[in-house]
Amino acid sequence: MSENYSDVVETARDYYNSEDADTFYKMVWGGEDLHIGLYEYKDEPIGDASRRTVAHMSDLLGEPQPEWRVLDMGAGYGGVARYLVENYGCDVTALNLSEKENERDREINKARHLDDKITVVDGSFEKVDEPDASYDVVWSEDSFLHSQNEAKKKVIQEAARVLKPGGWLIFTDPMQTDDCPDGVLDPILARIHLDSLASPALYREAAKAAGLEEVSFEEHSSQISTHYGRVKQELESREDELKNYISQDYIDRMKQGLQHWVDGGNSGYLTWGIFRFRKPAR
Repeated sequence: MSENYSDVVETARDYYNSEDADTFYKMVWGGEDLHIGLYEYKDEPIGDASRRTVAHMSDLLGEPQPEWRVLDMGAGYGGVARYLVENYGCDVTALNLSEKENERDREINKARHLDDKITVVDGSFEKVDEPDASYDVVWSEDSFLHSQNEAKKKVIQEAARVLKPGGWLIFTDPMQTDDCPDGVLDPILARIHLDSLASPALYREAAKAAGLEEVSFEEHSSQISTHYGRVKQELESREDELKNYISQDYIDRMKQGLQHWVDGGNSGYLTWGIFRFRKPAR
């Protein structure tokens, strides 16, 4: 399957399948959610803030209904799917490119007796093997950045295609601001092997072209430096423990990469928040 992935997606797949990365995200994030949190205070546990993002996004959909089918694009370890099933009874497809993460996702779902409600699919959101108009909600958190900008437009088209009329696209993604100068974010882009990040304007244009209507963009750009600073703090405070499981090279590169995100957030040229779009009802 991987030979059909773009180079950027293949790079992300290899990274998340690596033993160091998998161990880091399991131990530092707890192996549930791999995305930016909504922090209420600076030293809040990462898992609590990350789960608050999921809960808040659910609230923005009103009250998810048990008959809803949800597609999570870039599902990581599947924390969103489990939250939606356990709290609302939805059926969820967790689409994710890392086979290693997906294996853990399936194990957790089975242990919690949720595997009848959650389908974990190995694959990329650049080409979704699902029928047209088959989902009530397409959800994604901090995953679309792992595509080049032209491919991101295709991702939005795919989301629109699989949504039922009246369905929701709700997602977060680290973005550059619409007025970001060239070169400011190069340290971040080099680490994630991208030419540029998307901007809010790019997503708005892509959604409009795909026939979606914008409902809201809830901006929380201050959470970028807070989140990545909090992860760096956790890594440094537990470094003696973590280096028994993770290579020192990975730890050093991760600390450097996290600082780039903190610096980018503080520069004022990164933004992050929650986009909501809706497919018009017929």
